[in-house]
Amino acid sequence: MKIAAITDDGITISQHFGRARYYAVLTIQEGVVIKAETRPKVGHESFRQVGNSGPQMVSYDHQEDHNHETGGRHGYGAGAALRHNSMAEAILDCDVLLCQGMGYGAYEAMTEAGIRPVITDISLIENAVEAYLAGELVNHTEYLH
Repeated sequence: MKIAAITDDGITISQHFGRARYYAVLTIQEGVVIKAETRPKVGHESFRQVGNSGPQMVSYDHQEDHNHETGGRHGYGAGAALRHNSMAEAILDCDVLLCQGMGYGAYEAMTEAGIRPVITDISLIENAVEAYLAGELVNHTEYLH
């Protein structure tokens, strides 16, 4: 099993999925971490877009990502699916994604990609992984925005 956590420092779980710079990815075997790695994560500040001249980095306006037809829920604006898929690419081999906060659209996109997002109030990656493995990690979906 592989568990990913959004992070900026490799130790703590970031509070905002879209702004986090990295994924900490832990490979678990028989309840023990056998491998830990850090992977870059695409974030709000730039997204890959393919055009006639090849891949390009484009800017992104965070305010455009709020769709008023979904009650102002975050992550459903124009192009949101492309952005979320870009964010998921680096962890498609993971089973679980630990976050402290994310938008509804990102949560649904991760689920559709086969990754179980868990919104936690535990700050340290190590402690959250231990709680998950013990079956004690609460998924605080009320923190979705």
